[in-house]
Amino acid sequence: MSSFYNDIVGKNLNRLAGLSDGIFAFAMTLLVLDLHVPDRAAIHSESELWAALVVLGPRFVPYVMSFLTLGIFWVGQQAQLNVLARSNRDFAWLHLAFLLTVTLMPFSTALLSEFLLYRIVLLIYWGNIVALGGMLFASWKYAERAGLVKPEVTPAQRGALDRRIIYAQALYAFGVALCVFNTYWSIGFIVAVQLQYAIAPKFRPFSWL
Repeated sequence: MSSFYNDIVGKNLNRLAGLSDGIFAFAMTLLVLDLHVPDRAAIHSESELWAALVVLGPRFVPYVMSFLTLGIFWVGQQAQLNVLARSNRDFAWLHLAFLLTVTLMPFSTALLSEFLLYRIVLLIYWGNIVALGGMLFASWKYAERAGLVKPEVTPAQRGALDRRIIYAQALYAFGVALCVFNTYWSIGFIVAVQLQYAIAPKFRPFSWL
């Protein structure tokens, strides 16, 4: 009975894509909740409002970073789902594990916003990104091994999906390593990598991304 159930469950790629879209949309929306409007009772002039907005400014950096991160991984998982012919139970659960790491992003972002200068917080944030990339890569490699990929997908296209994840994780790791010198350098490098992946302007030496 359980074998028959496993044979029929998790087959619908459209339902999996729909769930992914909903979770990504919710997680991306939650990010903005960490940006709080200044307290009206404490503001009595334009200068006080400006000062309050300046204080709020550093929170925009983690917000933009995380929005870009989730956008990049949403595009990546959509690219992955688009080349699959079908799904199965094991792939569905691997993808659910990937979505679990998506739901953690608002927490790690809020932590980074609150403790921007602390290296351990940046490592936790990077750990969230590693988990995102690791689970997406694991689900993709399983799909290849299980024969879930469309037959018309070429080896070059498969290799591109591999490299996209591996190179991104390597660059993120380098960016986090920069926190040994300065957390702002680290964050700046990560944002630069994200912009390259998001906008794809083909700047060298990253034109191969």
